[in-house]
Amino acid sequence: MLRSMFSGVSGLRSHQTMMDVVGNNISNVNTTGYKSSSVVFSDTLSQLTKAAGAPTDVNGGTNPSQVGLGVRVDAITMNMTQGSAQSTGKSTDIMLQGDGMFAVQQGDGTFYTRNGSFTLDANGSVVTNNGGYVMGWRPATPNGPINTNGQVEKLVIPSDSVMPAKVTAEATISGNLDNTLAADGTAQKVTTSFKAFDEQGNLTTVYVRFSNDAPGTPPVKTNTWNVAWDTDPAGTFANTLGPISFNGTGTVADGAAATPSTLSIGAGTSPTGAAIAVDLTKLTGYVGTTGKSNIQGAGNGFPIGTLTSYSFGTDGVITGSYSNGYKQTLGQVAIATFNNYAGLRKEGNSLYSVSTNSGNPVFGIAGEAGRGGLLAGSLEMSNVDLSAEFTNLILAQRGFQANSRIISASDEILQDLVNLKR
Repeated sequence: MLRSMFSGVSGLRSHQTMMDVVGNNISNVNTTGYKSSSVVFSDTLSQLTKAAGAPTDVNGGTNPSQVGLGVRVDAITMNMTQGSAQSTGKSTDIMLQGDGMFAVQQGDGTFYTRNGSFTLDANGSVVTNNGGYVMGWRPATPNGPINTNGQVEKLVIPSDSVMPAKVTAEATISGNLDNTLAADGTAQKVTTSFKAFDEQGNLTTVYVRFSNDAPGTPPVKTNTWNVAWDTDPAGTFANTLGPISFNGTGTVADGAAATPSTLSIGAGTSPTGAAIAVDLTKLTGYVGTTGKSNIQGAGNGFPIGTLTSYSFGTDGVITGSYSNGYKQTLGQVAIATFNNYAGLRKEGNSLYSVSTNSGNPVFGIAGEAGRGGLLAGSLEMSNVDLSAEFTNLILAQRGFQANSRIISASDEILQDLVNLKR
């Protein structure tokens, strides 16, 4: 009789644990990145009342007779399926769509989470709502390459980030020069310009003039143009770059004096203090088609810029936008994967830590090697299924009720046994 009471007690304990798990799931139905848990029951050791009998020539075999000693909680497992997306519009909120976890440094330990609700602290570090540093990689030099095979470190987006100026070292002039515009013996002059910046970001506009000198009576049409530059559109254009010629097909003609790659503004005369290579390979000399020349120039430098905004890419790359109109890579979020996510240990605050059965983290890029991609401006919601949880709640309550009835029935039988003495 006591055996049945102890079985009932084990049932009460086990179903109470199930109630605790279900209650915790329901309470975290709106917790960002929460993964639900479920209880797995198993029976305990059974008492053997009759051993099994082997079959003989005269009798068949008999099965053992056993009386169980109750139930126990075999495991509480985590459900690591994807939660639904909730759009927030916040630039530092990012969601993992698929496998992986964010790495967070808090105190002396490294933890892992699916909660992508991040923000910036006073130093510009990307942190969780509890102050944990989000880990990733940063370029060794501004806008330099990111070594995703290196050690992960704290991600920082400093609001006072400044993009240094880039000295203009190259310029490209493209378009078409049509010499049919020369209707008399005077020179045809076509001018374009490009912006040039020095190392301090100071701007100088460089004007480039193409002159088609064809004197004669009647005028002689030629497909060779003299190239010169000046910083004043009304200047003398005394700074000669050299001639450029076109062959019969309208493309740049070969020749030592007409090779466009040799045309450059020397450092001694350059307004930026550095040589500027002027690329003319994209120019054409088609004649008699458009009836006019149409050219344009562009340089590769830019002025100093300050950080105005930033964004997270699907691969975790943080890109900063600057006031000069250019962008620069600030860092990249690291994504950790494990052989056994269910083996991670919950530490509270939506954080997990490595256990002996989870395996060690392997860091990599979002969207590669099986890792999920990132969705900026969204958060992953809990994967709790309320309909399933309410069903489990009923099962736990009925299981607890049934086991309590076992204890009540056993108590009544014991009471009857006590009354036999009277």
